[in-house]
Amino acid sequence: MSTSVFCHALGIRGYRYVRAASVGGSLVVQIEQDTKSCRCSACGGREVVRRGAVQRSFRCVPLGSKPVRILLDVPRLACSSCGVVRQAKIAFAEPRVSYTRTFARYALDLSRHMTILDVAHHLDVSWDVIKEIQRADLTRRFSRPKLKHLKEIAIDEISVARGHRYLTVVLDLKSGAVVFVGDGKGAEALRPFWRRLRASGARVKAVAMDMSPAYIEAVKENLPRAHIVFDHFHVIKLYNEKLSDLRRQVYQALTDVLQKKILKGTRWLLLKNPENLDDQKNERERLQEALDLNMPLYTAYYMKGLLRELWNQPDKKSARHHLNSWIAQASTCGIRMLQQFAKTLAFHREGILAYYNHRISTGPLEGTNNKIKTMKRQAYGFRDHNFFKLKILGLHETKYALVG
Repeated sequence: MSTSVFCHALGIRGYRYVRAASVGGSLVVQIEQDTKSCRCSACGGREVVRRGAVQRSFRCVPLGSKPVRILLDVPRLACSSCGVVRQAKIAFAEPRVSYTRTFARYALDLSRHMTILDVAHHLDVSWDVIKEIQRADLTRRFSRPKLKHLKEIAIDEISVARGHRYLTVVLDLKSGAVVFVGDGKGAEALRPFWRRLRASGARVKAVAMDMSPAYIEAVKENLPRAHIVFDHFHVIKLYNEKLSDLRRQVYQALTDVLQKKILKGTRWLLLKNPENLDDQKNERERLQEALDLNMPLYTAYYMKGLLRELWNQPDKKSARHHLNSWIAQASTCGIRMLQQFAKTLAFHREGILAYYNHRISTGPLEGTNNKIKTMKRQAYGFRDHNFFKLKILGLHETKYALVG
């Protein structure tokens, strides 16, 4: 193989091959640059005079299992045009790094299938080198996502550490890409996003989120024309929390030991959808036996099924009628838990029914939150908070597979 093809294979163009030798288990390739082809790195002028050189070593893609290093005496050039003395630009590497561009691309390709530590071990470099390669790539591609195209978004927070540490995540529901990651939760975490959104000129039509008062006020203030769509997942989740509290109250009020034994362990059966009950484990029979013990609990469980039907109506008019009917039944049933929840739904009525204007939910964002947790577990946590946020912004290009 000719030296020209050899250098091209390593991603080295515009330099002369000098020699190659095996040193300490690595292949060391010496190259040089012709001063006639040098340009001033400040102004690009051709009138330069060589003022010595500085030898630098660059890590390159391995050949088989053998590490490869490039040695280059980088010329120091005095420019007649602008008067500065600087090192010549290196065509095959970024400034202030000790590896070539082809090495960085190879490391990024491996990173799509391996952890940072695995890539570092495979390439025989430090963990920090691979991390900085990833950081530079993520910063270049995702540090400032374009917001002009946004039409429908989802907002939610995710717990990332103990001690109530949260991140607020904004997802583009059309592309599935995270477009903002804010520190903390609530309206304050979203302030940088609103500033960038106003500057972008985006026309957001709908926002899917939970019934957090802080998010509601923030969206109304910054996107007054956008529809707020309260996600049905969070509505049912909130109802399940109230249903669990009711079961606990019923259990504590029981005095019969046998009845307590029947009700004990039925929490998850109450939270399950009827179609998901396992007949082989007699879950349906156990649930029915527990419901027969207490009429308020039976009524609350029955009303949960009716509430789920709200999102299966043919149109908004039917959905409004269904919701009004549910609120009326819950308000007059005499069960305090249902009466309080009816007031909550009545207060957020328009946001719940907005689903029939924009059939969106935070479901895709919940899936993204699960990916974030998976990524965090695979990395055993992130010491660098900003790097963690960059990884989240590039998460839509990540694919996860079960191994083993």
